[in-house]
Amino acid sequence: MRLVVINHLTLDGVMQGPGRPDEDTRDGFDLGGWATVATGSPDPVVDEAIGAHRAQADGLLFGRRSYEEMLASWNAQGGPFKDALNNAQKYVASTTLSEPLPWPNSTLLGPDVIAAVSELKARPGRELHIMGSGRLIGALMQHQLVDELLLVVHPLVLGRGRRLFASGAPTSFELVDATAAPSGVVVATYRTAGAYTPSVSRNSETTAL
Repeated sequence: MRLVVINHLTLDGVMQGPGRPDEDTRDGFDLGGWATVATGSPDPVVDEAIGAHRAQADGLLFGRRSYEEMLASWNAQGGPFKDALNNAQKYVASTTLSEPLPWPNSTLLGPDVIAAVSELKARPGRELHIMGSGRLIGALMQHQLVDELLLVVHPLVLGRGRRLFASGAPTSFELVDATAAPSGVVVATYRTAGAYTPSVSRNSETTAL
């Protein structure tokens, strides 16, 4: 299976609390709910892009916090996305949770998350999706396990908040597709192109600017 990251983020890379003001207030973050500022809700361009990928998913991968928050939120709201989440096979990386997990079709990964995800990726299938879960994404990128990014980039700069690329190995990506919504949101798909190696200049002199 291919591991695909699906996340909303701002122009300065913030991914914290896109959906609601109280979604994620860690570190005193009080700018939650920013994903609806530019797009309104729902946004047909965003929904179509994510929906096309969702049809390819053979499982979902979460960190502990994203798993608990997302499932609790959507089960409270109801609707078709609630049923889709509950019916999907879910894999959870956590050192504090224990089985049985609270939501159906959920499997707790072993203590070696990198090995567990590597084993999942080796199974036959289409895509394994990861949403939210910034720390987990950073760890997986350190080990070159992320195959593709579907990023919903909002025309906002927040200046603070937890960022998607706060950690991770230098990695280059190839742009596969990009669609701009009338709202200014850009849905961009990037495929991993390999580890990034900076070029070394042959000119040892520094040019004054």
